[in-house]
Amino acid sequence: MNESPRRRSDDTRDAILAAARERFAADGYERATIRAIAKDARIDPSMVMRYYGNKEGLFAAAVSVDLGLPEPASLPRHDIGRALVSRFLDLWEENEVLTALLRVGATNQAGAERMQGIFREQVMPVALRVCPDPEQAPARAALAATQLLGLALTRYVLRFPPTVALTREEIVAWLAPTVQRYLTAPSP
Repeated sequence: MNESPRRRSDDTRDAILAAARERFAADGYERATIRAIAKDARIDPSMVMRYYGNKEGLFAAAVSVDLGLPEPASLPRHDIGRALVSRFLDLWEENEVLTALLRVGATNQAGAERMQGIFREQVMPVALRVCPDPEQAPARAALAATQLLGLALTRYVLRFPPTVALTREEIVAWLAPTVQRYLTAPSP
């Protein structure tokens, strides 16, 4: 049975995105090339350009991220830190998209803007729902992000041996109270 052209097209797009995620994670935005990504996907570079237009378009598609954060109303207020740390650990360990985005975001404006958009659209609403003063939500969400991104940087990008050696349970036990405090504690 022959696959329809639509199905082959979907497979090609999936192969391109998978190769792009791996290449961006390994090489960063600046060093990753359309030619290398096409080679990894076993397709002609013109196909990458056909589907995504340019490297920036490909990057945006490859790092499209739905964090799938828990709905704050569905959690006891005292458990939001634990839920966020656990969810971010799941995300970092499930795939390379966030690692690629972190690497690129540290060195490239397009990557930084992508990270800022994810923060604004997905993390800020959580902070707005749980922090005691909505005016402080941006600062509190940013402080929580420092902990989560700092962990990701040292564990998944820089691979500091002590951070890599921590178990999931240890990370949650250490980090969750800090994230919780940033989001819900009275203002200092």
